This record gives sequence, structure tokens and C-alpha cells, in this order.
Amino acid sequence: MNQAIDAIEKEQQKADANTFKVGDNVRVHTRVVEGDKERIQIFAGVVIGRKGRGLNGTFTVRRISYGEGVERVFPVHSPRIAKIEVEQQGHARRARLNYLRSRKGREATTVRE
Repeated sequence: MNQAIDAIEKEQQKADANTFKVGDNVRVHTRVVEGDKERIQIFAGVVIGRKGRGLNGTFTVRRISYGEGVERVFPVHSPRIAKIEVEQQGHARRARLNYLRSRKGREATTVRE
């Protein structure tokens, strides 16, 4: 039974899923369906955490939009994600960057430890 599940998961996983890590500035290209049309929408920000593994893996991206912090959680292997671009690599010394939530202005977007 486990071999069948592993085979199904293997074909649904993306090969380039581990190209980013916590602290990186990324641009996530998501496919948005509106009616019968499909377009690409970009969500850019700092990866503040990764969770789970395999097909259940997710990552959280945070950005500041009009002075308000906005976070989105994306499944790593989702077919709705067209691609993930790493704009700038960050050096984080911890797995979750929840401390960025309490910061204001420019220091809320830069990872410096």
C-alpha cells in the first residue's frame, strides 16, 4: 500500500521545490482563473517559514502592502504555482521568522542576523 502511495506522490511532486529557503526574498507566480480565462499573478515577499514535507509541504510569504503586513501560505507542490523565483537570498539562523511581524518599515523586510 505504501509503495502505491509513494509512486503517486512522486509523480505529483515538483522537481524545483527546494530552490529557496527561509529568509529569501521570492516572487511566487500563481495561476488565477477568472471565468474562462487564466492569468499569472505575482506575490513577492520574504519567506518567513516552511512547514511539512513531501506533498504536504507549505511555505509562508510575507510582504508589506500599503503599510499593512500581508501573509500568504502556499503549498509547495501546488499545480496553481507556475514558478518560484528567488530575488535575493537571505541568511536566517532560525527556521521561523515570526519576529518580522512586529517590525515596521524597512526592517520588516530585511533578514539580518
